[in-house]
Amino acid sequence: MKRIIIPVFIILSAVLAFTVFAQGTKETAPTAFDTDEEIVKIGISKLMPHPALDAIEQGIKDYLATTGRNISYDVQNANGEIAAASQIAQLFKNEKTDINIAIATPTAQAIANTDLSVPLVFSSVTDPVSAGLLGEGMENVCGVSDMVPVRAHLDLISSIKEIKTLGMIYTMGEANGVVLMEEMKKACEEKGIGFVSASVVNSSEVRMAAESIIDRVDAVYVATDNTVISAITALSDVCMAHKIPLFSADTTSSYDTEVLLAGGFDYYASGVLTGRIVEKVLSGKKPEEIGTEYLDASSLEIYVNLDVARKLGLDIPEDIINDAKTVIKDGRQV
Repeated sequence: MKRIIIPVFIILSAVLAFTVFAQGTKETAPTAFDTDEEIVKIGISKLMPHPALDAIEQGIKDYLATTGRNISYDVQNANGEIAAASQIAQLFKNEKTDINIAIATPTAQAIANTDLSVPLVFSSVTDPVSAGLLGEGMENVCGVSDMVPVRAHLDLISSIKEIKTLGMIYTMGEANGVVLMEEMKKACEEKGIGFVSASVVNSSEVRMAAESIIDRVDAVYVATDNTVISAITALSDVCMAHKIPLFSADTTSSYDTEVLLAGGFDYYASGVLTGRIVEKVLSGKKPEEIGTEYLDASSLEIYVNLDVARKLGLDIPEDIINDAKTVIKDGRQV
C-alpha cells in the first residue's frame, strides 16, 4: 500500500506546485482591458491648477475618449503641497485604481514611493532619471519627459538683449526646478554670463525672491517650474517695475502677464502623447518596454509680447517674430 500512496502523493504535489507557479506568473503579466465592458479606474494626480498641467490633463482625457474604453477618472489636485501628493497616492492605493497618471515630478515620485503594484504613467517630468523614476524597481513606470532645452533658450534671450547676469527663481522642493536651475547655470558659465538664483518653497514666496535678486540682473528666466509658474504674474510685476525683461519656458501661462518672450512645448499635445502611452499599457504592453518618450526640442512654440518690448525699449528681431506662433500687439493676438 505504501508503494502506491507515495508516488500518487508526489504526483499530486507536483501538479499543485505547477498550478501555483502558473497562477503567480499570470498575476504579474500585464493586463489587457476589454474595450467594451470593463470599467477602467484611472487615478490622475496633478500637482496644482496650472495652464500647462490643465492642458495635459485635457489632452489625456480627449485622446482616451477616442479609444472606446469605459473609463472612470479620479482626478486629484495636490495644490502644490508635497504632503498632499503623498496622501493622493495613498488614496489611489486604497481605491485600487487600475492605472495611475502623475502630472509633474512630485506627484510621480509620491505615487512611485507609495504603490507600484499597478502601472504608473508620468507626464511633464523634466528628468525622470534624477527624479528616481527609472531603473531598478521602476519596471512598472513609463511616461513623457518635457526636458527644457535651456541652451536654446539662452541663445534666444541673448539675441534680444545683451545679458551680463541672468536671474532665475526655482523651487527647491521640485526636482525638475533644481535640475533646470543647474542646467541654466552651466549654460551661463559656458557663455561667460553671470548667474544669480533664488529658491522658494511655495508660490507665495516668489515675489519676495524676485525682489531679492532683481537689482543684480539684466533679465530673469523661469523654467517649467510648476510652483514658480503658478505665481508668474507676481514675478512679471516685479520685473516690469524694474524694467527687467522676463523670459519663460512655458507659453501657456504667459497670456495675461507681462512676459516678454516664451518658448515652450504644446502641453495639450503632450497630454495626447501621454494618453497614447496609457492606451498601450491598457492594451497589455509592459511599462518597462515603453520607457520614456521625450518631447522634441525642435517643436518649441514661441510667444512674443511686443507691448512689453515697447515698454522695455527693446526691439525684437524680425526672424523671431516671423517664427513665433503667438504675437501680442496692442493688447491682442495678431
